[in-house]
Amino acid sequence: MGVAALVLGIISIILAFIPCGCWISGITALIGLILGIVAVVKGKKNGDKIGLGVAGIITSAIAAIITVVVLVFTLIIGVAALDEASTSSSSYRSSSSYRYK
Repeated sequence: MGVAALVLGIISIILAFIPCGCWISGITALIGLILGIVAVVKGKKNGDKIGLGVAGIITSAIAAIITVVVLVFTLIIGVAALDEASTSSSSYRSSSSYRYK
């Protein structure tokens, strides 16, 4: 499970930098975080090594943070673009109301 958590964490970090991939990144980061925690708990219980589980938790947590930052940044840019579009379209409407003869 530790290997799966690490792989999902790495994939999540890569997907986090793609604006449309952020949604998938958030899901894979959450699954990787859960798998990493399970791997650490089972490893401690059985006396196994927990390094891959800890690495999976760390990479998944970093991916989750990056995902949130990129989503917020994307939403801010989207709201600014919509505001700019509504401002420019309202001035376009007022200037297009003139009739040419």
